Amino acid sequence: MTDANELAQIREAVRALCKEFPGEYWRALDRERAYPEKFVAALTKAGFLAALIPEEFGGSGLSMSAAAAIMEEIQASGCNGAACHAQMYTMGTVLRHGSPAQKAKYLPAIARGELRLQAFGVTEPTSGTDTLSLRTTAVREGDFYVINGQKIWTSRAEHSDLMLLLARTTPREQVKSRTAGLSVFLVDMREVKGKGLTIRPIRTMMNHATAEVFFENMRVPAENLIGEEGAGFRYILSGMNAERILIAAECIGDAKWFIEKATAYAGERVVFGRPIGQNQGVQFPIAKSYIAMRAAALMVREAAALYEAGEDCGAEANMAKHLAAEASWAAADMCVQTHGGFGFAEEFDIERKFRETRLYTVAPISTNLVLSYIAEHALGLPRSY
Repeated sequence: MTDANELAQIREAVRALCKEFPGEYWRALDRERAYPEKFVAALTKAGFLAALIPEEFGGSGLSMSAAAAIMEEIQASGCNGAACHAQMYTMGTVLRHGSPAQKAKYLPAIARGELRLQAFGVTEPTSGTDTLSLRTTAVREGDFYVINGQKIWTSRAEHSDLMLLLARTTPREQVKSRTAGLSVFLVDMREVKGKGLTIRPIRTMMNHATAEVFFENMRVPAENLIGEEGAGFRYILSGMNAERILIAAECIGDAKWFIEKATAYAGERVVFGRPIGQNQGVQFPIAKSYIAMRAAALMVREAAALYEAGEDCGAEANMAKHLAAEASWAAADMCVQTHGGFGFAEEFDIERKFRETRLYTVAPISTNLVLSYIAEHALGLPRSY
C-alpha cells in the first residue's frame, strides 16, 4: 500500500512530466495518427511504466493505487495514457505465472525500456468479448508451437516488441471445462514479423494505434509458453482486473479534465451580461459531472485496495470501470455543451479528448457485459449468455 504522501509526490511528478507535452503536441499527432514516441519514452525513463514491476526486476515496485494515480494524472493533464497503459498490466501475467527464466529475461529489459510489452492479443473478429470461443490455434511441433489465426483490436502491435497472446492448444470439443485448453504465449514480434505475423493498422475515430494481426504458421519457441499449457484463461483474468482498474483511473482523470475545462470556461464566458456559469442550466450539469466523478473515484479506490490485498476484486474492478467510463463520457458531453461551438474547435482539445474517452464505455469490456457480470456474480441471477 502506498501512503498518502508518496501518492501526492507521484501525482506531482506525473503532472510535471505531462507539462512538457501540451495540447499542441497531441493535436499534431492526432492529425497524422502518429504514435507519441517522445511521451512514451519520457514515461519509461521516469520509471512510471515499470510501476508494477518489482524492484528485484528493476521496476519501481509500486502498488496498484500508485499505478492508478499515475494513469489518472496523465489523463487529467490532457495527455493520453492509452498509448502505453498495457505495459503496466500485461507484464503481470509474466510476473505471476512466468518461469524464473522468463522473468529474468524479460522483466528487467521491460523495466529499463529496452523491450516494450504493450500488445495484448485476445479479441478476435468472430468472438469479440466471448473469449472462450476464440479460434486461434497453437499446435506443438517439437520445440515450437505453430500458431494460426487472427486477432483484432490489438492496440500498439506496431509499436511493441512483445505480445501476450492467448490461443487454443486443445480443441474445445476435447476439454471438460469451457475455460480449459487455452494457453498464453509471450511472442517476440521482432522475430516473426513477415515470418508468419502480419500487422494491419485500423484507422479509428481516435488516434489509438490499433491493428488487426494475422498468424500464418507462425512458429513460437515452446519456452515462450507462460505457465502450464491449457491454463491460460485463468492466467489472464487477474490481468484483466488490473486493466479495468487502471482504465477506470484514466476515466477519472478524463472526467477531471473535462470538469476543470468546463468550470473555467463557464466562469469567464459572458453572455447577456453575465457569466454563463451563473445560470443553473449550465452549472447544474457541471455539478452533476463532479458528483459522478467523485463517486466513481471511490469505487476505483476500493477495487485497487482489494487488488493490492490479493482478494477477489472482479466485481469491484468491473463496477469501477463502468462507473468511471460513464462519468467520463457524461463529463465529455457536458464539456462540449458548456463550450458550445468552441467545444468542436480543435484548438480547445475538447473534441480530441471527447473522442478518446468515448472508447471506454465499449472497451476493454462493454457496458452490457459488465452489467451481465454483476447480475450473475454479485446478485446471483441466472447467467444471461
